[in-house]
Amino acid sequence: MPLSQTAVIRSRRVVLPDDERPADVLVQDGLIARIAAHGSLAVEGARLADLGDTALLPGLVDTHVHVNEPGRTAWEGFATATRAAAAGGVTTIVDMPLNSVPPTTTLAGLEAKRKAVEGRAWVDVGFWGGTVPGNLADLEPLHRAGVFGFKSFLAPSGVDEFPHLEPAGLETALAEQARLGALAIVHAEDPAELAAAPHQPGPRYRDFLASRPAGAEVAAVSRLLAAARRTGARAHVLHVSSAAVLPLLRRARAEGVEVTAETCPHYLALAAEHVPDGGTAFKCCPPIRDEANREALWEALAAGEFIAVVSDHSPSTPDLKLLPERGGSGDFAVAWGGIASLQIGLPAVWTEARRRGHGLADVAGWMSAGPARLVGLDGRKGAIAVGHDADLIAFDPDGEFTVHADELQHRHPVTPYEGRVLTGVVRRTWLRGRVVDVTGEPFGTRLVRPGTAAAEEGGPGR
Repeated sequence: MPLSQTAVIRSRRVVLPDDERPADVLVQDGLIARIAAHGSLAVEGARLADLGDTALLPGLVDTHVHVNEPGRTAWEGFATATRAAAAGGVTTIVDMPLNSVPPTTTLAGLEAKRKAVEGRAWVDVGFWGGTVPGNLADLEPLHRAGVFGFKSFLAPSGVDEFPHLEPAGLETALAEQARLGALAIVHAEDPAELAAAPHQPGPRYRDFLASRPAGAEVAAVSRLLAAARRTGARAHVLHVSSAAVLPLLRRARAEGVEVTAETCPHYLALAAEHVPDGGTAFKCCPPIRDEANREALWEALAAGEFIAVVSDHSPSTPDLKLLPERGGSGDFAVAWGGIASLQIGLPAVWTEARRRGHGLADVAGWMSAGPARLVGLDGRKGAIAVGHDADLIAFDPDGEFTVHADELQHRHPVTPYEGRVLTGVVRRTWLRGRVVDVTGEPFGTRLVRPGTAAAEEGGPGR
């Protein structure tokens, strides 16, 4: 059942933007109305939720989610994806423009998305637009309609309806996005580098890794940064897997290029040395690299070089993963590349962050405040602060659980974390002051756009 319109949430570990301390948080009409000393608030008619030593975190903002609906709802859909999000403490997602059919490359595609989400969302939802060859004239209408920016690929995306941009197309698209003041988000792998890499099909992970070399990321990021310099576009590099791109980003920022980057839980929690042959549940592009690379990503994250850690939740039907345990070939070359981790991103990151001496405030910065800032929602999302939406998580940082794919909320029971013991358990999630019950009915459609709070229940969010 949801909390009443007025509630006090109390914890000895409230993670605030400036520190972590005991506090009472007053929620009124879906917003954080006041933050006071622990035990000090006694508001008439307010319902009290005393969490004790369980931490209170801001709800996570995940700006990299492939919901796949409409068109490939058999892979994932708004109902299953947003239930998984809520169960994992994610209270806002921004949906990628592929792998849905139609993709979000036109206003009609955006309208199809908005229609698909109605009555099926357990969390707030926003949308990215897409940049593909031939849709330059669609960018301004999509921008006006409230997409958060535009995604493009520099190498084949894996689906025919979302082709990649050649260098001239990238330049033209970035110039238009600079004119609009829109964020350009880019899957940066270079097709020439990929074509030149050795390609040995089969179940050996080392062969797949060799086929997606770090040099492909380096070449593509170099090209993107050069185009961003020339056009003045604001660019964001998606799912950085290779630490080799970090010096390029540092240099570009020092030269005044407006560029940010993200990485993902699987690059921080997993390493190539631990991927079994035939373990196609681990396949993603760009790939999970070695232990030394993983540690370099952690160093960059600690140094503030990534604005966000987001899931890149990209599920498919199990048959496309060619899983050996389901009778598949385990061939990395042809298995679908994508990891479903929306529900377990927080504990996956916390498990590794804690071992390295990081605190809950660090994780909240990477997974809530940073993504909110990236997409312009930091005025209402991403922090426990007065005036913000009361999107909150009761998180037990000491709790442990073993991941079992069939217990997760996303559509198909496939995860590379199967059998892994993770630290950190989401005990409760609030969406604007109301407890989210993933076994019940959703509150209603909530759509968000840059600079705004979510729409009212059932509203179109435009």
